Formats: sequence, structure tokens, C-alpha cells
Amino acid sequence: MSDSHNHEETALHLENVSFSDGDISIIKQVSGVIPKGKITTFVGPSGAGKTTLFRLCNGLISPDKGEIRLFGESISTLEPTTVRRNVGLALQQATMLSGTVMKNLALPKTLKGESLDELTALSLLEQVGLDKGLLHRNVADLSGGQKQKISIARTLVNEPSILLLDEITSSLDRISKRDIEQLIKKLNQENGVTIAWITHNIEQALSIGDYSWVMMNGSLLESGDSKLLENPKSPAVREFVKGELS
Repeated sequence: MSDSHNHEETALHLENVSFSDGDISIIKQVSGVIPKGKITTFVGPSGAGKTTLFRLCNGLISPDKGEIRLFGESISTLEPTTVRRNVGLALQQATMLSGTVMKNLALPKTLKGESLDELTALSLLEQVGLDKGLLHRNVADLSGGQKQKISIARTLVNEPSILLLDEITSSLDRISKRDIEQLIKKLNQENGVTIAWITHNIEQALSIGDYSWVMMNGSLLESGDSKLLENPKSPAVREFVKGELS
């Protein structure tokens, strides 16, 4: 594999990124790379700063110090809309607007004063493995797994090159969880979408990740090939992984 620090090979590059909320330091001098076209999983205890890091990466908030580069360009110099079009974010609670599946899928377009045509909407449902008959159904009638797929389909409306997934399977049953994992692998392999995925599940991080970051207390303790989770160098990471796997 070529050097992952080439711009062509790096989707997101963080350099000494820090972020505080008031006087609470949440992200502490994080430097690291999210390789292009790969799946990078993020693990670590709750409160480690993983979600905040994702919000920094898609420009919802800005770092106090340091720089984040998106395909080699500093996020601070790009239009926020450009950043968000390129970097989609799907959250654990698949927040739905009341109304139909179509209305929910159309949201990213509606926000830009545009409309989503029905053919595109149907192909999005197909992409995430949902029945096309659901398009005009009320989202209130859907299962948790279906809502999560709609939420992912909605992030695909802008055709992002990077998808940030925050604990998107943690509240799902095993079958739905597996469906979503397969869907994300497919988006990664067939569409070349770069994936960054926060998960509490070390086994999931190992089985779906090419690379992994381990964060604790706002710092990046280890990153590299996902196999590092089987044999971490840092005693703190070893302790954490052992606790999660036991």
C-alpha cells in the first residue's frame, strides 16, 4: 500500500486538533489520518471525545487549535455547505421528521430549496436495501432498523465522499445490526465511500474496520491497522479492550 500520508490517499487529516467547551478540554492535540476509501473504526469509553471529533470533521464546530484537512484542503477555508456535502454524518438516534419516508429523504434537498425526484428516492431505498413500497409510508410505522437505513439513505442524498457514523447500530437487534454492517461495507466497496465509524463494540470494530483509532479522555492513544485491537501497545488501551471483550 502506498504511503497513507499522500493527499490522494488521505480523506481527513487532523493535525494537533484541540477543542474546549468553556474551560473543559474535550479534544486534546489529536493528530491522525482517516485513509481514503477505507473503513476506520473509532473506539474508546464514553466521554472520550469521539462524537465531538466527528462534529469537528464535518464542520459543525471549529477547533480552537490545529487544523483539519479534507482531501488536502483546510476545512477552515472551505464553505461549510461544501464540507457537509462531502462529509455526511449519521447519528445513533435516527431523527425523523414526522411524515413520509419521501419527506425524510428529501430533507437535504429541501434545506437547499431544491426537490428530490421520486426515481432518485427509490434508488436510495434500493441502495440501503429497503423495499421501494416504503417510500410513501409514514416513518412512524417503521422499525428501528428501517429508520436507521432511512437515516443513512438521507445522508447519501448529497453523495458524500466520506460518511461519519456515530454508534448507528448500538440500539438495533442483531439482524438489523448485520444488515447495516453489510450495507456500509457495500457503500465502501462498491461506491468507494470513505467510512469513519464510532462503535462501542470491539468485535464490530475488528470485523468491519480496516483501521482503528482508540480515544480516551480526548486524546488519540493508538491508531493503525484494526488488528491493533487484538494486541494494543498502550497499557490503558489493553485494559479498555480487555474490559470490553470480557
